[in-house]
Amino acid sequence: MADTHTRARTDGSGYWKANLRLIYICLAIWALVSFGFGILLRPLLSGIRIGGTDLGFWFAQQGSILVFLALIFFYAWRMNKLDRDFGVEEE
Repeated sequence: MADTHTRARTDGSGYWKANLRLIYICLAIWALVSFGFGILLRPLLSGIRIGGTDLGFWFAQQGSILVFLALIFFYAWRMNKLDRDFGVEEE
């Protein structure tokens, strides 16, 4: 088992698998917030008021952008951690 983990660190397959997993998670969250909350679930969220409008409209206009910005910072923070874990960090 340790040999497999060492091999994954040396050939880069573990690093890229972790990187792709992180990308898929971020894309799924972004799709859920922008398409799901802003379009598909908008009728369910219309009764909740925020900033003078309903929550579904807020997600479609501003919420998805704010979540996208948060995901950018999360991705950068998490990738720095992955880089350190796999020994490929920048100086």
